[in-house]
Amino acid sequence: MAAKNRLVVNKTYKLYLGGKFPRSESGRYYEVKGRKGALLANASRASRKDFRNAVVAARKAWSGWNDTSAYLRGQILYRIAEMLEGRTEQFEEELRLQGSTPSAARKEVTKAVDLLVHYAGWSDKYQSLFSSVNPVSTPHFNFSVPEPTGIVAVAAPEARSLLGLCSAIAPILTGGNTSVVLASHSKPLCAITLAEVINSSDVPAGVVNILTGFRDELLPQFAEHMDVNALLLCSDEEEEAKMAEKRAAENLKRVVSHPDSPLEEDPYHILDFQEIKTTWHPVGV
Repeated sequence: MAAKNRLVVNKTYKLYLGGKFPRSESGRYYEVKGRKGALLANASRASRKDFRNAVVAARKAWSGWNDTSAYLRGQILYRIAEMLEGRTEQFEEELRLQGSTPSAARKEVTKAVDLLVHYAGWSDKYQSLFSSVNPVSTPHFNFSVPEPTGIVAVAAPEARSLLGLCSAIAPILTGGNTSVVLASHSKPLCAITLAEVINSSDVPAGVVNILTGFRDELLPQFAEHMDVNALLLCSDEEEEAKMAEKRAAENLKRVVSHPDSPLEEDPYHILDFQEIKTTWHPVGV
């Protein structure tokens, strides 16, 4: 009888900042509910200070990740895919709890794994695709090569929570950038479980930082922060996109807008967060 009347201890999902799993510095959380309104868990509600801490961690990690060889970055992305596939049942269960059908949950996990493998393969190849030797009328070699932008803030897709999150961060990591990601507000469970996968997949601390919380509170900070170099906004709200572009204009931050859906596998998503550096080298006579 006592077992039937006991209170369920609901899990509180924490943030992922700098390779650690802290609660929000504000102590706030919000309730995550399933299809029928049942309480699934509590999720930390990240504050502006949590976001600033995440940016500090991302900047600290950037030089090391940028200097990592393209081949090694590909190996690490492949390792994330391996670890994710090894926890397929857990991710499928979380997706079902948040409203997916069993078949849709299975398909989403499979697509997320395949997408990570796809970008792992591009890691040491996109440079050749987007580089060029340019014809010039002077005695010089003229080369254009891609370089990572730096820190990319991401407002991830809301509905397809796991696949959307993976599709947003994979091309960013492949290109040598670090990231601060705001996960789906209504379906955040997979985000912190994915953080556990990332944390055990040789990804250096601070390369990926995952927040959960309210988009209307954090998105303006994503756009305005002076040490964030670019913003990926996955949204169908026109006013949200206008606000982000207006606030990002002050520090000339690049804003890439995308519909509120997973990004397709495409090397041009890597190029979205690359700068093209052109070098001149004299030709000896």
